Amino acid sequence: MTIYKSKSFLAPLSGINDPAFRLLCSELGAGLTYTELISIHGILHHKDNIRSFIEYSDNEKPRAIQLFGSDIEKTVQAAEIVEKHFDIIDFNLGCPSPKITEQNAGAALLKKPEHVKKLLSKLVKAVDKPVSIKVRAGIDNKSCFLFKNIAKIAEESGVSMIALHARTLKQGYSGKANWEWIKELKESVSIPVIGNGDVNTPEDAEKMIKETGCDYVMIGRASIGNPFIFKQCNDYFKNGKYEVLNDKKKIDYFFKYLEYAKEFDVSFSKIKVHAMWRTKGMIGGAGLRREISQVKNLDELKKIFHKLY
Repeated sequence: MTIYKSKSFLAPLSGINDPAFRLLCSELGAGLTYTELISIHGILHHKDNIRSFIEYSDNEKPRAIQLFGSDIEKTVQAAEIVEKHFDIIDFNLGCPSPKITEQNAGAALLKKPEHVKKLLSKLVKAVDKPVSIKVRAGIDNKSCFLFKNIAKIAEESGVSMIALHARTLKQGYSGKANWEWIKELKESVSIPVIGNGDVNTPEDAEKMIKETGCDYVMIGRASIGNPFIFKQCNDYFKNGKYEVLNDKKKIDYFFKYLEYAKEFDVSFSKIKVHAMWRTKGMIGGAGLRREISQVKNLDELKKIFHKLY
């Protein structure tokens, strides 16, 4: 059984969850970190050099890998390749991106319960590590309860945990997450449930747990500019209060991220994305983001932050 450090998990953020960011979030108290969603075909293509293809630190514990695809046998093969490197195998049934759904993967699989049943049953039997899934509520408002049937199938197949992003595929990341769906999911299954959607503060995290009964909360976009949110949540759960970072500490944690990024093959373009997010809410943040958009290398980027303090 996987032991989690806390009730707040880092969501599998596509284009964001590089190994340096995941390690920082793990050290700051994320109970579980996820890779960004990874193609089963990519894993099979890089099977002879998988540690280079999917980088991680041994200090990032516990860690989950999120897979996407639709081919059953290839999903199983990919999971067998990566399971020794991760504590949990997570399968994506929630990504709304057209480039994923057009492959009949991600949230598109919500419409194919029989296929999902075969896939999850074989996946659970093939690996020794726990298998979890992440789902959307449905395709649109007319099908917003597709998650209930998928959850029942998942539980019967031996899946260990379910995360629900309480929006539909059509919503994408817009509109408000419907936490009532998380509550209904929790009441319909006996396995742990992770609530996801609109958790932006420690107060939100506590409110979601109280209102829905979910076991854990998954934090996505709010963590990009503030990976410290995991420590904030943990402190709030325990003591009812937490430290609010000033701009200098935000920058200090960004430089810590840069130190970790040296250990891995993190692209400069991805580092710039993190820098942009880190300036949100800072004094003069809009101007800083304009400057960051123009920099050509890491030294230029560092100078922007060094001159502030």
